[in-house]
Amino acid sequence: MKRACSLNANTDENSQRVPSDLKKTNYLRMKRIGYIFFRGFTLFISIIPFRILYWSSDFYSIVMQYVVHYRLKTITDNLKNSFPEKDDQEIKQIVRRYYRNLCDISLETIKGYSLSTKKILSRYQCLNPEITHKYYKENKDIIIAMSHYANWEWGTQVASKFFLHGPVTFYKPLSNEYFDNYLRQRRMKQGMELCSIYKPKLLQRLTDEPPKAYFLVSDQSPSPGKEKKAYWVKFLNQDTACLHGIESYAKLFDLPVFYADVQRVKRGHYTIELEEICTYPENTRRGEITAKYMKKLEDIILKKPDDWLWSHKRWKLNKPDEMLTDTFPRKLD
Repeated sequence: MKRACSLNANTDENSQRVPSDLKKTNYLRMKRIGYIFFRGFTLFISIIPFRILYWSSDFYSIVMQYVVHYRLKTITDNLKNSFPEKDDQEIKQIVRRYYRNLCDISLETIKGYSLSTKKILSRYQCLNPEITHKYYKENKDIIIAMSHYANWEWGTQVASKFFLHGPVTFYKPLSNEYFDNYLRQRRMKQGMELCSIYKPKLLQRLTDEPPKAYFLVSDQSPSPGKEKKAYWVKFLNQDTACLHGIESYAKLFDLPVFYADVQRVKRGHYTIELEEICTYPENTRRGEITAKYMKKLEDIILKKPDDWLWSHKRWKLNKPDEMLTDTFPRKLD
């Protein structure tokens, strides 16, 4: 009788495990299938000339806006709140140009993974990299502050050719390990060192290593629940929560901060110009570096709004009545 009960218990346990194992197997299979389709698409993008690439981008932008309506409400609301002085017709024109920009940089990023460094450099120029050289000679690391404006990806891919500093960029590991491995290999191919956002201690450079330039993109919104810890600024006519990344790292390690202004010269051609926005982080007030970064970005957006990433839910957080006054870390966890 006991043996029969044990047999029944094992049978029930196995019956529960099978659906779970089957679900896991199907999940892994879908990951592989998704990766295969992605690699097929990247292969197609890699072999077509830029002329056809931009014809494809024009087609995709129409589909995204008028058929899929990809985040159309978010984009429109963001623009209306940021530019209350513009009428509906002006907003619609920016929306149309934005979808074109979004598709351009998406396809350019994918194509960039198959382009040689020489080819990218023929389309992407840094106007004044020499302003960082003095810090290299002083054996001092720097921060290059970027934003989701125009094509920021190509800049990180060829940064090793612009700067004396060794380039390091932060990334969030993807849940699909096939995608994650492919993208990490493509980015590292051009000499870029990758640092997971979950391992910030890698910022602590070894004494025998050459100086590094840390590329940080910090114009996205903090996660929900972090309203009180965020630093708030008035940005594009709205109360805006900001990430601490650039400022906290700059203060912790006393790193000079440069803003990288990426501009589209013409379709598929870009320039990047550096401006030092903070020389002595330890001497700044709380939030001062963040405010300078956001002000610089705002000035750029006001001149040409359609090249920023308006499809992000940038203003999803509401400013709380009470704030935490000391939220920057004293040390890395």
